[in-house]
Amino acid sequence: METPGELNSPNAALPDSGQAWLRLAVTMLVSTIGGVGMWSVVVALSAVQAEFGVARAEASLPFTLAMLGFALGGVIMGRLFDLAGILGPLAVGGAALSAGYLLAAGAGSLFVFALAHAVIGFGSSVTFGPLMADISQWFVRRRGVAVTLCSSGSYIAGTVWPPVVQHAIAHYGWRATHTGIGLTCGVAMLLIGVVALRRKAPAALLNVGAATRSASPANLGLSPAALQILLALASVCCCVAMSMPQVHIVAYCGDLGYGVARGADMLALMMAFGIAGRIGSGFIADRSGGLRTLMLGSALQGVALLLYLFFDGLMSLYVISAVFGLFQGGIVPSYAIIVREYFPAKEAGARIGAILMASLFGMALGGWMSGYIFDLTGSYQAAFLNGLGWNAVNGSIVLWLLLRRRRARIAYA
Repeated sequence: METPGELNSPNAALPDSGQAWLRLAVTMLVSTIGGVGMWSVVVALSAVQAEFGVARAEASLPFTLAMLGFALGGVIMGRLFDLAGILGPLAVGGAALSAGYLLAAGAGSLFVFALAHAVIGFGSSVTFGPLMADISQWFVRRRGVAVTLCSSGSYIAGTVWPPVVQHAIAHYGWRATHTGIGLTCGVAMLLIGVVALRRKAPAALLNVGAATRSASPANLGLSPAALQILLALASVCCCVAMSMPQVHIVAYCGDLGYGVARGADMLALMMAFGIAGRIGSGFIADRSGGLRTLMLGSALQGVALLLYLFFDGLMSLYVISAVFGLFQGGIVPSYAIIVREYFPAKEAGARIGAILMASLFGMALGGWMSGYIFDLTGSYQAAFLNGLGWNAVNGSIVLWLLLRRRRARIAYA
């Protein structure tokens, strides 16, 4: 069995090798640890709202800024990855994550708490786009599975961290909880990176990947910039829809009288089934391609959102949350797979980072928008309808791209 040190040996130069799979496992561990920055703010929403005495929309602001920090960080970290490999982004991300949590723990106002989460989001960004870009360079035949497994680290984090954070807040308070996270997670990310991930993908691997890439924006009758913009717009729309249950399920359960602990359990269940959805989507993508996988995920996400409109019983919400997680799990990593199918490997970090930045803008916008709609209407029903509308726009863009690809293939047949 390979040891972490073997990941740095000259023998790790074959795509889909044992060393590549071991690197993937380590990458998932780092993503799980650093992914806490995506989820702790959701669990702490009610406690922070009560302490600072603000409305639901204002209490959602830290999540919004965390997503904005994550979005900006994805672009910067992606560009740094293209230039220097994964270790540099891991060092910057780990330091920012720790600093953000310690700042949040001492915040005397919601404004400072929200700004701290911008720093937290920036630090957590290294665990998504840059890690997916890195692992995509080590695989060819099973790239879809590898990328989706890597991206599942954020959902494993969403499964593990919400109950842990909820328990810690209940017993020690949200300030002590944030301090504990800040003192451990960032340091752990950096240490694991130094031990096991410091080696860049060999040039031979990149050459193999380039030789197997058969698609390009020209196959869709588009320029690289046009395809990038369309994918970014689609990612905004799908993530506005996605954010409604993910950001507000804990508060929603509290409003229905089931308690925030039940909501945290539903969020964990949603993320657990999201892992299954992501892995399954990887197998689908390896057979059918990223665009078809994205279309399938968008359509099924719309079905799950529709179910939230008609059922709000406790057991119903558990079931629907699991279904929602399963259906939407493969959507975001599909964009990374599409980038690797249509663009050169040397551009992967920056392009994936830019598209994921757009998706995080969508999460930020959707998280705030749902809270604002709730404040206006006193109900989440209109927020679910809003999510369905944005999801329909996403599906329309992806369907249009698929039709253009089909027409192009017929024309060249």
